[in-house]
Amino acid sequence: MEFFKPGSTINFMARRKTWYGLSAVLMLASLVSLGVRGLNLGIDFTGGVTIEAAFNDTASIDTIRTGLEKAGFAEPQVQNFGSSRDVAIRLPPPDRETSDQVRQRVETVLRSLDPQVEIRRLEVVGPQVGQDLATAAWQSLLATLVLIFIYVFIRFHTIKLSTGAILAALHDPIIVLGFFSWTWLPFDLAVVAALLAVIGYSLNDTVVVFDRIRERFESNKRMEPAKVLDQSLNQTLSRTIMTSCTTLIVVWRP
Repeated sequence: MEFFKPGSTINFMARRKTWYGLSAVLMLASLVSLGVRGLNLGIDFTGGVTIEAAFNDTASIDTIRTGLEKAGFAEPQVQNFGSSRDVAIRLPPPDRETSDQVRQRVETVLRSLDPQVEIRRLEVVGPQVGQDLATAAWQSLLATLVLIFIYVFIRFHTIKLSTGAILAALHDPIIVLGFFSWTWLPFDLAVVAALLAVIGYSLNDTVVVFDRIRERFESNKRMEPAKVLDQSLNQTLSRTIMTSCTTLIVVWRP
């Protein structure tokens, strides 16, 4: 399937400085945010209790937080997700309490605000388990990046293409991490899995485009580099769009 006519000549390189600048700004902002704010690590990594509750009417975040504090829960984190009736609650690790005991205490507080409230999810993770999961997650990310570097250096025969492919593969995960740092969304194991998928898709697309660039350079050694890059991008554009759209269809949740 082709989204564009064969031989399309979209001049991507004419605006390369603008897009280079935008990418550089986003990456720099992401790195600064990660260094200053860090990530809002979920209980998968920090340990604690996570609760998802559905109210019959619009939930008052401040009222829920106040009720939990009066019930003895220290520094509860309460926020909406999905809709104004759905609430996510994060609590510190329970001290000598089982998940059933925590659930009962939380239910008492929430039912005093809405008798028809429904607790859809409650998970308890100990601090040591969270620390072990955090270590394993970062080791997985590091191992993935190292293996990608090795593969890319072996795959391409020139230092310029290899360096460019590696920077392109790092671009997306850095911005994704920056997005989670800016928005302060919870960063848990599901996000780590998604991040690994982003790295995989980014590498796949990068290798396809860069391989076409290498072929064009080898067959047109006298052609200007900017023209070779434009031709390569135009020839792989339909595939890139198709891959992105099919992936979006799979992960989209209306």
